[in-house]
Order: sequence, then C-alpha cells, then structure tokens
Amino acid sequence: MPPRRGQKPEPDPDRPQRPCDAPGCGEVGEFRAPRSRSRLNEYLWFCLPHVREYNAGWDYYKGMGPAEIEANLRSDSGWQRPTWPLGRLGGAARFSPDALRDPLGILRETPLHAQRRPAAEKREAPPELRAALDVLGLDWPVDPPALRARYKELAKQLHPDVNGGDRGAEDRLKDVNRAYSLLRQRIGSGRPGAPAEPARAAP
Repeated sequence: MPPRRGQKPEPDPDRPQRPCDAPGCGEVGEFRAPRSRSRLNEYLWFCLPHVREYNAGWDYYKGMGPAEIEANLRSDSGWQRPTWPLGRLGGAARFSPDALRDPLGILRETPLHAQRRPAAEKREAPPELRAALDVLGLDWPVDPPALRARYKELAKQLHPDVNGGDRGAEDRLKDVNRAYSLLRQRIGSGRPGAPAEPARAAP
C-alpha cells in the first residue's frame, strides 16, 4: 500500500537491483508500489520522483460504486476476515462443563454457576420458613451469623427511635421480630451464649 499523503517514502531494504519502471527513466527503482487494486501483492519499482508521482495519483476506490466502497470498508474493519452478528455460530448455546469449571470458587455466586450447584446445595426452604425468610430478605439455607447480621441491620432501620414513631415501621419491626424468632429456633444461634434478643417496638 502506498504511504499516506505527505509521508516520505523509504527505500525498500529488499529492493531488487533494477531500473525504475517509469517509461524512459534510467534511475534505480528503490521504492515499490502495488500494480493495482486487484494486484496489491505485485509491485512496480520506482525512483523517488516517480514513486511520489505514482502515489499522488493513487486512488484505491477509483471506479467503485458506493455499495462496493462500503463493502470494502466493512471488510477492512474486520481485517478481511468473515464476521457474524452477536449470538450467531453457537454464541447463544450452552457452555460446556469444561468451560464452566471454577476450582477456586471465584464465580460461585454468579447465576451461571448457581445453576450448576449440586442438588444438595439448592434445597428449597421448608414451607413453614418461607414467609419468615421473605420478611428478612434471606435465601435458604441461611447460617446463624448471616441471620443475626440481617436481623440487626433491619432492627436498626425500623426501630421506633430512628423512625420517629412511624406506625408502618413499628408494624414492620414486629414482623421482623417474629420472623427472626422463628428462624432462630429452627437453626440455632450458631455459637455459645444467648442469641440477639428481638428488638421491642414502642408500646
């Protein structure tokens, strides 16, 4: 491909010892230029004045219609390799098990890996605990530290002293207390000593 406009051509280090291809020129052909758009890998060899003249008149798109020019530009944007829209050629297919291996558990909580967990890890919550889990916004199974941390978080948010006696927050706190008590009895405290006592709403 000829150099960009204004860029000085440099002699080709692999140039053959041959005269300039410009008619009637006896200088050495040190600079190469493609013969035509359809023969980019075949070269003419010119001296410096003639390669500049050749490059100044070079127009790769000369004689092309708008559709041909656009097709060439699209081909160039993909390095002349075939391309497809996203989702084609297996892009929407399921990943193979080997592609989803995660020996360090880094992706354990992503939806894609959650679908592959063993059935023992994906147990559904017992029916009598589902409402309590929903109230606290927890998933099953839940361990005592997570239950306790979530309860403390909600108790702080809904405490009457924080909400200025808001009746809705008070009712919500009562629901949270009942849910926490039920789940605490079912799964235990998880550590020696008494678990956190449910917060009391204002009488």
